[in-house]
Amino acid sequence: MADEAILYRMILPEHTCPFGVRAKALLEQHGLAVDDRILRTRDEVDAFEAEHQVETTPQIFIAGKRIGGCDELEAYLEDARMAP
Repeated sequence: MADEAILYRMILPEHTCPFGVRAKALLEQHGLAVDDRILRTRDEVDAFEAEHQVETTPQIFIAGKRIGGCDELEAYLEDARMAP
């Protein structure tokens, strides 16, 4: 597994995405350095989602590969832990 992950997550003035908080915690618990990229406005979120052709945040990238959101990250980390 790579040593660093890029995490795009939404923290708006009126809302902090709980899935982004969970994704960051999971990455740190598994010893990955987190490049935490905060999307601070609805326009930033919408632009990110359009650029990456995704419907939700957070989105996690490890070793240049898009893993997906929090659920996909959990599955990825479980698979990586089970790998020889």
